[in-house]
Amino acid sequence: MKTLKGPAIFLAQFMGDTEPFNSLESISKYMADLGYLGVQIPAWDGRCIDLKQAAESKTYCDDLKGKMREWGVEITELATHLQGQLVAIHPAYAPMFDGFGPAELAGNAKGQQEWATQQLLWAAKASQNLGLKSHPTFSGALLWPFMYPWPQRPAGLVEQGFKELASRWTPILNAFDEAGVDVCYELHPGEDLHDGVTFELFLDATGNHPRAAINYDPSHFVLQQLDYLQFIDIYHERIRAFHVKDAEFNPSGRQGVYGGFQGWVERAGRFRSLGDGQVDFSGIFSKMAQYDYDGWAVLEWECAIKHPEQGAAEGAPFIESHIIRVTERAFDDFVGTGADEAFNKKVLGL
Repeated sequence: MKTLKGPAIFLAQFMGDTEPFNSLESISKYMADLGYLGVQIPAWDGRCIDLKQAAESKTYCDDLKGKMREWGVEITELATHLQGQLVAIHPAYAPMFDGFGPAELAGNAKGQQEWATQQLLWAAKASQNLGLKSHPTFSGALLWPFMYPWPQRPAGLVEQGFKELASRWTPILNAFDEAGVDVCYELHPGEDLHDGVTFELFLDATGNHPRAAINYDPSHFVLQQLDYLQFIDIYHERIRAFHVKDAEFNPSGRQGVYGGFQGWVERAGRFRSLGDGQVDFSGIFSKMAQYDYDGWAVLEWECAIKHPEQGAAEGAPFIESHIIRVTERAFDDFVGTGADEAFNKKVLGL
């Protein structure tokens, strides 16, 4: 068994306009002081990384890694959730996602897809140059408006949607394969890849691509009432990144999974700061140890109630307390009798 790495934190929710959150140096030092050993970099934020330069220059990447070590942390992964989203957008959602890409491409679906694809190709090479093994992202969505089967879906719609999604992602997956990096889809409502079944549909459509992997985030499974512990039993071989995020689901006689168009505070299902929700992290970390997950445990902090600085401060010790240092020997070795073939035959009465 292997001991996973951590604690680490995703910087996306903390980058801002004021110190210490407005530069990679200052926020890295801030997180190191809180006890984090690693940071996950939002690859769309130019204050954190020049993605194109990182893809083209190993020297740039070596310098960046050196600076990060001086600041007390290391890079766990690059993340391209915003770029991944633009690989596939249904027109119904297009105006709301215009802000995910360059302003000059707003309303230009083809241009946004091409931009996003190039970003992912750079991310593959940049990850390789940084010596990283995993890359969290979103799949994008063509089928999400049809998630509920009313009106009746036309025959073949789902299959056609996943065929198209796979055709857009396969060249990207191939580039990541050449770079030796896994693409870890965060299974997230709003994405075509949002649970185990849809991940399997995508795997089938990509020919079971070896680099198609999962960024495990239990919070999204709580909100859709999926068994997030059994999920690890089923898909552990494909789990190659891990967001530590809490959530709660409190249905009532007035609303359930769909949330009644309510905001995050009023929804039955909502994200919470670590320890404030319902996720069984002891169970999760036990299964991660059982199945030899040796990647990073990365806090993705999102909460409708608590201040982010309090969430960040509480997150590092929470993760550290849940990391299991795996044993190197069986607990009952002290009563072992040794064994060889002759002894085993004797025990069997042979």
